[in-house]
Amino acid sequence: MMPGMWMPMCGQTWLAAAGSFVGVWSVMMVAMMLPACVPMLWRYRAAVRGAGEARRALLTLLAGAGYFFVWLLVGVAVFPLGAALAALEMQAPALARAVPFAAAWVVVIAGALQFTAWKAQRLACCRAVPGCGRALPADAGSALRHGVRLGLRCGSCCGNLMLALLAVGVMDLWAMMAVTVAIAAERVAPVRGRGVMVRAIGVAAVGVGVAMLAQAMGV
Repeated sequence: MMPGMWMPMCGQTWLAAAGSFVGVWSVMMVAMMLPACVPMLWRYRAAVRGAGEARRALLTLLAGAGYFFVWLLVGVAVFPLGAALAALEMQAPALARAVPFAAAWVVVIAGALQFTAWKAQRLACCRAVPGCGRALPADAGSALRHGVRLGLRCGSCCGNLMLALLAVGVMDLWAMMAVTVAIAAERVAPVRGRGVMVRAIGVAAVGVGVAMLAQAMGV
């Protein structure tokens, strides 16, 4: 945990600090999730029939807006939790010493979840064809709702990897790049090779968590 990332700067209000965090978070989520989101939006666009090219493009943009609105709300929820933990860490030295161990175990557990049936089911849900092959309504409300559903499915699917990122450091550029590649890779991997890819990501995450544990123990 990096207290400075969650606490207001000198002269800054909590509201301003929250706004700054959510703004940075939103930009970061667009950069991170766009590679995974594009295939889902492309499948949505193909499922919207009975509309011209311009309207289908607009509806696809609306679906994308709904998708990223979900991630914006995640940032809104994450900030007060991170701020509370950072405040406790600054006030309790014993808790501060325990944070590296807790972060390491979060990463280990996040990696272990890659091997579960839950992960396989979430990935299959994310890659499902919109409407099960049926044409989708070509109206703005339906597009926004579809985007929100995509965001919720995606969030539940890659939630373990996002927790690992939060544990390592949400503003760590290398960690963000690694998680971005992992999320995109498990989405676009061919069906036959998807399981291998998902497990490889799990092995890598568990390895990072073990290394963090060793570092926290001074090994």
